Amino acid sequence: MYASVPMLAYGIKTYDFSIITIIIFSIFALYSGFFAALIWNDITDVDIDDIAHPDRPIPSGRITQRKFFGIALIFSATTFIFSYLVNFWCFMLVGAAALFVTFHNLYLKRKVKIPAYSEIFTPLQWIIVAVFGYLAIWTALPQSAEFIINMPIFENISTSIYEFQNMILLIVFIYFTDNAHDLAEGICDAEGDRKSGVRTYATSFGEKNAARISFAMFFLSGILGVILFIRTILTLVFLIPFILIWLYTFYQSYKLLKAKVSDMKKLGAVVGRKGIYLFK
Repeated sequence: MYASVPMLAYGIKTYDFSIITIIIFSIFALYSGFFAALIWNDITDVDIDDIAHPDRPIPSGRITQRKFFGIALIFSATTFIFSYLVNFWCFMLVGAAALFVTFHNLYLKRKVKIPAYSEIFTPLQWIIVAVFGYLAIWTALPQSAEFIINMPIFENISTSIYEFQNMILLIVFIYFTDNAHDLAEGICDAEGDRKSGVRTYATSFGEKNAARISFAMFFLSGILGVILFIRTILTLVFLIPFILIWLYTFYQSYKLLKAKVSDMKKLGAVVGRKGIYLFK
């Protein structure tokens, strides 16, 4: 996934050394950021995981919070270093994302009383993958495109309206695909979230309604994936596996939708885990 976004933005062209270097640095930055985000989430949500996921690293005692904190710092530092090597836009994007994730995880998702706040805003950290990949390439393109942004300190951005629209489409696709499996996992985590005051779709509107919304998001993500295929350089090598995985996860989501409330916690964990396959 981390190589595919900058390659999608660049298209079918000759890949010189500078473009290959940007793609490699982007992979390292995004891969490190992915693990950093997961570990920070485990650290900040340890009270929820004590109830909903006692088998995870910290609640199970396999690792201490202090050691996990050190690992998270290493991944975070790696993310910043490689994003800076890509370009200053990506470095600032990572910085903004880190600030948002910090305040969101530590404070906002437990204090903000907007219904479903946590699951509305959590996917924003993953759309960074799309924005990062496109920004990495747009600053490396010749400055003769339809759409150019010139700013002091920052590298110039060079792209077209069509490619900008493709980036927005990919952002929307990532948002709904990630949120679809997040909602299913939120059903599994509902008991812990309620005790911690976290507003998810399940804690705000009930598990059944959360399953309905998750099902709708899985359906929408399938449509968006096909539109992405039509508009971009993606081939049948993408489309065929995507449709097969989407049909499988969509069926699992349907089973969750039809399940009894007593069975939804177990099925929510399954759908949430399998939904990650579609996201990646």
